[in-house]
Amino acid sequence: MPTPPAPSPRLVIFDLDGVVYRGPEAIPGAATLVSALRAAGVATRFATNNSMATRSAYAERLAGLGIVASPEEIVTSTWATITHLEAHEPGLRRLLAVGAEGMLAELRHAGYDATYAGDAAGADWNGAPLALAYDAVVTGLDPHVTYRTLGIASAAIRAGARFVATNADLRYPTPGGLMPGAGAIVAALQAATGQRPLVIGKPEPAMFQAILEADGILPQQALVIGDNPDADVPAARRSGIPVVLVLTGVTDAAAAASLDGEQTPDWIAAGPAEVADLLGLTLS
Repeated sequence: MPTPPAPSPRLVIFDLDGVVYRGPEAIPGAATLVSALRAAGVATRFATNNSMATRSAYAERLAGLGIVASPEEIVTSTWATITHLEAHEPGLRRLLAVGAEGMLAELRHAGYDATYAGDAAGADWNGAPLALAYDAVVTGLDPHVTYRTLGIASAAIRAGARFVATNADLRYPTPGGLMPGAGAIVAALQAATGQRPLVIGKPEPAMFQAILEADGILPQQALVIGDNPDADVPAARRSGIPVVLVLTGVTDAAAAASLDGEQTPDWIAAGPAEVADLLGLTLS
């Protein structure tokens, strides 16, 4: 497929894990790229499938990397899930959650009665009474997930609770290598229950569409910068937004060269410096 001409976006949407940082470490040049875009009059937003922290916590983390962003400029898969549930399934109020503390905090702040599956009182995960008490099971990346947690969540789903996944990323980039992502937990629950979840985060387009609508930007006026051909690239494609795949996260050059279908990005860049070249920007 021929490479399209260089983009001239009004809005650039950055993924976070693997694009702006990798675990606790900043991606070299990412903060400078954000600054150069803003200096050129281009708006920036940040969209992450990671559900482990609140939007305020992500804003604080970005500030520590030299990127000033308000919580409103950040879209997490938890925030996108809350937005979807409020709009389309308002009857789901009592939630059983498999996820990190940040996800629980966001759900509770939005007014949901959310209980962490591992803390379910008097939990006997082989029995129906506990399971019947929940309207939905919401899953995200949970670094403390246990067999018992999965058992309780499985019982709730089998008893009829709605199965909702904030995201289904199979891999999570860290400085030490790739770790299992939220999708690994979702896969375990799906295997145990035979039920397919409603997935809110990327590769579904809801997160990107919400950003476009909030900013009044047409898809062709935006640009996505992501590292994951299983999530970022298909979500951009389904939203009609051009997309750059950077090789600073879960994808290396060999894997990128073999991508096809909706996993194929418009451009491939080794990192922020090559993205800047593509956009005609100079990084100081």
